[in-house]
Amino acid sequence: MQATRPRPAELQHLRPSNLAGALAVAAVALITGLGIALAVQPRILLWVAGQFVLALALVQWFVVLHECGHDTLFRTRRVHPLVGRLAAAFAVIPYACWTRIHGRHHRWTGWQDLDPTTAALVPRARPRAERVIVNVCWKLSIPLFSIIYRLENYWHLPRLFRLFPSRTERIRMVRDAAILLLLYAVVAWLVGPVTLLVTIGPAVLISLMAEDVLLLSQHTHIPQHVSHGAAVRPFPAIEQEEFSRSLRLPAWLSMLLLHFDAHELHHMYPFVPGYRLHGVAYTPQNEVGYWGWIRAAKRVPGEVFLFQNRTESGWEI
Repeated sequence: MQATRPRPAELQHLRPSNLAGALAVAAVALITGLGIALAVQPRILLWVAGQFVLALALVQWFVVLHECGHDTLFRTRRVHPLVGRLAAAFAVIPYACWTRIHGRHHRWTGWQDLDPTTAALVPRARPRAERVIVNVCWKLSIPLFSIIYRLENYWHLPRLFRLFPSRTERIRMVRDAAILLLLYAVVAWLVGPVTLLVTIGPAVLISLMAEDVLLLSQHTHIPQHVSHGAAVRPFPAIEQEEFSRSLRLPAWLSMLLLHFDAHELHHMYPFVPGYRLHGVAYTPQNEVGYWGWIRAAKRVPGEVFLFQNRTESGWEI
């Protein structure tokens, strides 16, 4: 590994491939099918196995959505809205809402109040009830944060309308959200709410618990700037390393998740597909092993972990 970060021009060979993208989607589809096939079995051990396999698939669909939003899964860009909307259905995130919010997240990473995905964490006085709920959920791994992440950033249409005043964009957001709601209602009606809950409910819960760790590890408790309403410039992608963190997952899991754990490299080189990030010969400054980080982070009260940073708290996580 080289000590200095490569210039973006040096990585232009790490481009998307239609074959690699198709293989990635096919792998996720196969794992999803296997998970569902196991989840409908009457034998308890097979059903339990199915929940974990299906949970993995749901996290993978979230990663596929992420890649499609960046136009980095396939070389042919027009495929991304099609596959992205399929992935969005599994991720429970309207596709048009995802692309706009996630694009703004990358633009304003480092400015906590301007990044729509971190604005809620800006330091302020918080009611005791909120702090207690956050502490309990973080301690017990109740996936409150993955749920709020979805509701506040991708389903809160009034907020989205304030952020994106374009009539065309608003129509796309409402359309994609309405289609997903209709799809979920049809599936629940065809399968039956109870059967659906038994078949996929635990898997959804497990996937949200896993996403809590993945999502909160990426930027939480890292010192960020706050604009306080001043006109500021975005940090270029190559400078966003210091505001991001990467969890080093087991190699097999990182591969299945298209190296979603290489989060610093992704922010530095967002044009590189996740499945090509291993080709970047650079180890970022905030990369940590997943298990050590989880253990350290779980020792910190949720309100400290979420609403402070390591400079303020003294916790080096």
